[in-house]
Amino acid sequence: MTVSWSTIDCDVHVNVPSMKALLPHLDQYWRDSVVDRGMNSLDSISYPPNAPLTARPDWRGRAGEPPNTLDMLRSHALDRWNIDIAICNCLYGVQLLYSEDMAAAFAKAVNDWVAAEWLDRDARLRASIVVPMQNPDYAVAEIERCAKDRRFVQVLVLAMGEAPLGRRQYWPVYAAAERHGLPLGLHAGSSYRHPVTSLGWPSWYVEDYCAQSQGFQSQVASLVCEGVFVKFPKLRVVLLESGVTWLPAFLWRLSKFWRGVRLEVPWVDRSPLEIVREHVRLTIQPFDGPDDPSAVARLIDHMQSDDMLLFSSDFPHWQFDGDDIMPVGIPERLHGRIRRDNALATYGRLTETLV
Repeated sequence: MTVSWSTIDCDVHVNVPSMKALLPHLDQYWRDSVVDRGMNSLDSISYPPNAPLTARPDWRGRAGEPPNTLDMLRSHALDRWNIDIAICNCLYGVQLLYSEDMAAAFAKAVNDWVAAEWLDRDARLRASIVVPMQNPDYAVAEIERCAKDRRFVQVLVLAMGEAPLGRRQYWPVYAAAERHGLPLGLHAGSSYRHPVTSLGWPSWYVEDYCAQSQGFQSQVASLVCEGVFVKFPKLRVVLLESGVTWLPAFLWRLSKFWRGVRLEVPWVDRSPLEIVREHVRLTIQPFDGPDDPSAVARLIDHMQSDDMLLFSSDFPHWQFDGDDIMPVGIPERLHGRIRRDNALATYGRLTETLV
């Protein structure tokens, strides 16, 4: 049986409220370790709680805290915009840990917490599998464990980690994702092993935030040039919170230089433009287009594909005001594809009946 939905939100965020919430999902050894070490949080620092971008003002709680409950997700996003399916992406500091064993334990705990506290409580929710990319073998094991639950529809990694994601050491992760029909979701964020800019460490949050698009560009180039999509032709990659408008110019540049040095990468047997348009998708929030609707329409036309954009609210981040969830200037003929059809084509598990 297949189903059809009016709107699919490909990026909403659920945040671990405290270390106490994860304790029931940790093995006894790691529960004891958390207590003995006095660990109280592994919160990601990609979105500082008090930064304006972290949450819309009208979505924050009475004390100004970012929304972090199922009721808030329902009222502010799911019910408000009649969203039928939403994919939960939990950004937690799993990939910041230096201990591979601890990272694997916390990845398991986070995924079990998401299933118990979110997926079990609202049939509209799906989720991405958080994996410990510090150790690809552990990441594969977590994919195999969670893939049995068909509500997990994607593998989630950060845009900036320890090495370019095209490197062969990560290929077992992609083999597992392809085997289970799971796209690879690259979300804005860093493991902070290296500076987020090519020049070194920046001073301010705004520099870090803007540099994320450079990380996405490097990862797309790595995945294409290392031959990931040749080795895994059924793999799809979703760029989450990457922005959109940088892609056409970047692909033009990458394809131009590929033509000049293609002998170096003979396995890349067609233009990177074609490869990316077939294998890569992008969520539309944060949308980084200009205010001029005609300029936005031209930018979308430059992508030369109706299949690449996916709707996301990016709840609870402050990416737009009011209720106009589709950026002005995106052609109306694409609204249905962006809100529904492209997601169904990207996430095969969304069309399955859950048992």
